[in-house]
Formats: sequence, C-alpha cells, structure tokens
Amino acid sequence: MLDVGKVKKFIDQCWTDEIVPTLVEYIKIPNKSPAFDPDWAAHGYMDEAVALFERWARAMLPSLTGSTLEVVRLPGRTPVIVIDVPGEGEDKVLLYGHLDKQPEMVGWTEGYGPWIPRLEGDKLYGHGGADDGYAMFGALSALMALRAQGVPHAPCVFLIEACEESGSDDLPYYVDHLASRIGSPSLVVCLDSGCGNYDQLWMTTSLRGMASGTH
Repeated sequence: MLDVGKVKKFIDQCWTDEIVPTLVEYIKIPNKSPAFDPDWAAHGYMDEAVALFERWARAMLPSLTGSTLEVVRLPGRTPVIVIDVPGEGEDKVLLYGHLDKQPEMVGWTEGYGPWIPRLEGDKLYGHGGADDGYAMFGALSALMALRAQGVPHAPCVFLIEACEESGSDDLPYYVDHLASRIGSPSLVVCLDSGCGNYDQLWMTTSLRGMASGTH
C-alpha cells in the first residue's frame, strides 16, 4: 500500500536537497539547441549539460537496483541519455524529456536572465529549468519514491534528447538506433508540457505545429 504522505515527504526532500541545486547549476549552462547554436559541438555546452545530468543520475541509481545509464552519441548528432530501470510485468513505460534550451530572447527584467538562476520562494527563474530540465529528475525521483516503499512499478526506459527546441531532428535516428531497448512501450509519457496551476495534474493530448527558418 502506497503511503502518500511518505511519498510527498520523500519528493519534497529530494527536490530541496538534490534536484533544485542541480537545476540551478544547469540554468547557468548556455547549451542552446543546435538551430540556435550551429557550433554547439565546438562550444561544448551541450556536453557540459549532459555530464551534469549524468553525474546526478548515476549518484541516484544505487537506489534503483538493476538500473543502467548510457550516454549515446551518433556521429554528427546531439547526444541522448538512456536510462533503463527494471520493473515488474510485461508492459514497458517510455519517459521522454530534453535538455537543450531556447535562445536568450529579450525582455528580461533587470537582474534576471536566461543563464542567471534566480530562486525566489518556490519559483526558479532562468532558461531550461521548466523547459525541460526537470523531466529526468522528476521521473527518476518518482520511481525512487516508489522503490523506497517497496511499491512495484513497470519497467521504464528514459530517453533524454538534446535537439527538441530545433524540432527533434536527431530523435528519429536515436529511436531507430535504440529500437531493441525501447521495445514497444505500452505507455509513453512526454514530460514537456504546461501547467496552469499547482492544484491539479495537467495533461497535453496534442502538440502544436512548428515552423522555423533562418535569415
């Protein structure tokens, strides 16, 4: 039986002690998506962000016995982080997120900025924290909370890409490359959407279109 009170306490402590400080460091990294930084590989910011995520996740994996993590790099493409978490049953869950960021944009209030993390109360300002840096942390901490109480869950595979803000040009290549590991998931959870308030769970059932260009 799941003790919701214990889950809340576990998650709150994990975010306060582990996740938010990591997101603060992540916001400082200007790892813009390839469409906005064609020289992303040479600049090294994307690799820096991937390394930050990898370090945190590897430190947490001992509490998810049997889990594995790999950073996969196809030639000429942005990297992806793949995490396999074993579970019970035949149904597999695919959990998706991304760690590349939008460009700087304009209109920041004085003292704020895309690469300047500002923590005010329960709000963290800066590029990437909500779109979409939280995804891996949120999903892993949820599984850790279940494991802490011995609650069974389905096998899960995490796929964290680095090209989403550019239209996910690299993603199909990785889906094909990792097909045997991804399998045929019974549920796909895309942790990259909006939240109108904190009083209820919000769900996106369709995605907007996108047009891009250069000048």
